[in-house]
Amino acid sequence: MTPKNKTALASSISGQTSRRDFLKVTGLVGGGLALAAAAPGWAQDTKKLVGGGDFNAYVQIRPDGRIVIYSGSPEMGQGIKTSLPMIVAEEMGADWDDVIVEQTSEVDTDRYGRQSTGGSYTVYLNWQMMREMGATAREMLISAAAIVMELPREELRAEDSRVRHLLSDRSRSFAELASLAQEQPMPAKADLQFRDREDYRILGTSKSQVDSLQIVMGQGDFGIDTRVPNMLYGSYVKCPAVGGKLVNANIADLKALPGIVDAYKVEGNGDVRELLDGVGIVGTSTWAVFEARKMLNATWDERNANKDSWSAFTAFANQQGNVGAEVLHEQGDVDSALEDPDNTVISSFYEYPYLTHLCLEPMNCTAHYRPGKNGGKDHLEVWLPTQSGPRFQTLAKQRYGLEKDQLTIHVKRMGGSFGRRTSGEYICEAIELSKLSGQPVKLTWSREDSMRHDYFREGGFCRLRGAMTKDGKLAAWEEHTIGTAVNGKPSRWTGVHPSTFPIATSAHARGSLTTYPMDTPSGPWRAPFSNTHAFVSQCFINELAEAGSRDHVELLIEMMGEPRWLEPKTFRAMNTERAIGVIKLAAEKGGWGRVMPAGRGLGIAFYFCHAAHVAELAEVSVDDQGKVTVHKVTAAVDVGPIINRSGALNQVQGSIIDGYSAMAGQKITMEDGRIQQTNLDRYPVLRIDAAPEVDVHFIESDYDPTGLGEPALPPLAAAVANAMYAATGRRVRSMPLLDAGYRV
Repeated sequence: MTPKNKTALASSISGQTSRRDFLKVTGLVGGGLALAAAAPGWAQDTKKLVGGGDFNAYVQIRPDGRIVIYSGSPEMGQGIKTSLPMIVAEEMGADWDDVIVEQTSEVDTDRYGRQSTGGSYTVYLNWQMMREMGATAREMLISAAAIVMELPREELRAEDSRVRHLLSDRSRSFAELASLAQEQPMPAKADLQFRDREDYRILGTSKSQVDSLQIVMGQGDFGIDTRVPNMLYGSYVKCPAVGGKLVNANIADLKALPGIVDAYKVEGNGDVRELLDGVGIVGTSTWAVFEARKMLNATWDERNANKDSWSAFTAFANQQGNVGAEVLHEQGDVDSALEDPDNTVISSFYEYPYLTHLCLEPMNCTAHYRPGKNGGKDHLEVWLPTQSGPRFQTLAKQRYGLEKDQLTIHVKRMGGSFGRRTSGEYICEAIELSKLSGQPVKLTWSREDSMRHDYFREGGFCRLRGAMTKDGKLAAWEEHTIGTAVNGKPSRWTGVHPSTFPIATSAHARGSLTTYPMDTPSGPWRAPFSNTHAFVSQCFINELAEAGSRDHVELLIEMMGEPRWLEPKTFRAMNTERAIGVIKLAAEKGGWGRVMPAGRGLGIAFYFCHAAHVAELAEVSVDDQGKVTVHKVTAAVDVGPIINRSGALNQVQGSIIDGYSAMAGQKITMEDGRIQQTNLDRYPVLRIDAAPEVDVHFIESDYDPTGLGEPALPPLAAAVANAMYAATGRRVRSMPLLDAGYRV
């Protein structure tokens, strides 16, 4: 950097326009502009946005005209690697064809900020900052152009990677302006103006994922594709019942097998999210270690291992009454409404199963642990498909005593996650094998490993009661969840959430919980809690509509009440006006109320979760042999303005098909602590010929955009179940459909 540039930089970061918590500006070798943005962090403990000075992303304008935008959020198929740079490019006035998107492969929260994804938070958390970063670059480029072209700023506009004069055909490219632009003072944050939506050229259009071509050509940067010099391949075998201790194993026999370099008995620390006892095998190929594990003869001490039984849990749930052991929420006078002889009271019992994440790419990690030499520090390098690199930094500190300067983390693209890749056990297993072998090891789980040792979407049960007045209005709502307690503590993925619809909009409502000890590991699964509660609550609303002789859509809208934000007033609060909007739109576009032929029906459901309002209308037929066909699903979605239309459509369509696949045939059960479905022969995935037509409509309301990875899944099961009732007169109160004798 020249002295002049240094002076300009010092002035820009220390003067009146300095914003250490917003932007840094530097030059590039050979000329060019580089902006580093500091984004707000996410306080996991308080769950609110806080200010911060952590660098989050970089924008570079290279001398050759290419615009490099770095994406710091992990990519797992949700399209965030494409959509976030689109925001920056739009505000800059860049031509998308000039943009190169690069993933920040290393984890460095001091430079890049949160570097985690999940909960459909990422778009919301980055929207404003990405706009500010792009707008700042645009204004600095315009300032440079005003100097070079000797024109007033107000006569200049940035578009198509050029700054153009509005009153003539004169223009300068971003590349020509970049060196001078980096010397310009940064505009004050308060002075930034953003493009009007009607002027968008990139946002709201359809853009292919930036690495789609590489993926379809087999050149993607997935974790399982990792190759490093002198790498061994590893497999790790644990007790089928979680918590079993290794007693003995035929290690010598395994070592003698073709392609096997070594095998080990590994003592764990008893933490299912870190390292359990197991047998580690390393060899010259994944095939070799997978074949070797077939020859493993291990003895396990299962006295303290998991003894869970789905059948016992089911029997317990069936014995429970209307009110749970613990009332978690109550408002109004529920009992009076339920006891009023003038009201119609109905009660139903719903069941939903455990589910596995079934990521297409199984769990994997490549690790190279290098002990320090001559008193030096140990160093760990990992190639890691994870939703949160910073979370692994914490794990490395707690388990291995490694500071950040002893870690090199390469974040890899994930072949699916849906909440699964938030834990660290597959990472710890790879590290142990690297430490034992003294070489880098790529650990790969088999499909059976990935299903047997998942953190499952937990199953459960819900008993509901509701009262309808003579004139068909909801008088009371009561739900009793029979959920799980893991290690004696009620699971966070079950229970009663007072802020959810319809409890939040009901004058008289009660929610209670009874728990049953189930130590099968559970965790977030696409739209946690919502994916089960939507099925239960939205089906029961349909039952109440029938009991009160009401049209389902009319009752839904009536239950919303006046237009308002519900408590708590955060960006994840439901807005009843937006809810009514999607319900009406889905009903209109799906043809609600039209006469259907025999054996064919329409069903609707609404749900709010992950800051998104979604309504879905399903058209379903059921023939005399119980064959279910979902012909079409019409979805209406309000997540604010759409960033990448093709990506948004992909997420909604994928969520609906995923939701139907789970509803149709998927269920995890366990007996004596052992998972009974360990491959696709007993856990069927929806075939392509059973996929419905999906018609998606967006309401692009004037709110900040939010994520779409999860919220379109929850309403699907209820919409289909309600349509099946309309077609057959028989209620669906449990999943999967195959268990109830249906065919799909």
